[in-house]
Amino acid sequence: MRAPLARGTPRFVGALWLGPLLVRGRWARFGTAALAAGVTWFFRDPPRSPDGDGLLAAADGVVQWVRPDETGRATISTYLNLLDVHVTRAPCDAVVIGQTYSRGRHHRASSRSAHLNERMEWQLATEHGDLVLTQYAGTVARRIVTYKKTGDRLQRGEPIGLIRFGSRVDITLPDGLLPTASAGQRMYGGATVVARSGST
Repeated sequence: MRAPLARGTPRFVGALWLGPLLVRGRWARFGTAALAAGVTWFFRDPPRSPDGDGLLAAADGVVQWVRPDETGRATISTYLNLLDVHVTRAPCDAVVIGQTYSRGRHHRASSRSAHLNERMEWQLATEHGDLVLTQYAGTVARRIVTYKKTGDRLQRGEPIGLIRFGSRVDITLPDGLLPTASAGQRMYGGATVVARSGST
């Protein structure tokens, strides 16, 4: 099956595919076609189905760490490389109650200083309590695109944004939810279950 493109990218991708038609020379056409193919692959947005009950991964990638904060709420940090799908998805049904954009640096998203990077923090009201989702730009990423705004309702697993070219996504769980994800685990946004209620 052909994976659809992420929202807002078909025109950009289509423009790149004009390159092979406009340049002269076999190697130039090959180079522009390879670039267009790579960007098309990067902006893919494949359909996903949840693997079970609980909060879902917000992004594709590998879990860097799972840590509690000073209040005991766990944060799951997922690193996305250039080969991962870069669409960010809602971990559960929620209402967006706040969005905070911060200009910052562009350190490697897997580095210790990545928390200083350009980022978008989402505050989500869920049936489990407040959840915080943070999108970080990386070394190559230069733009965080949001599909939703404050006041919007989100459905579990639906796309809510996009980070272009290498990044990181953190989710801080509401009180009472226990992480099921662990460091080194491969995540699939909108599919992998990362947390469940402590009562189940």
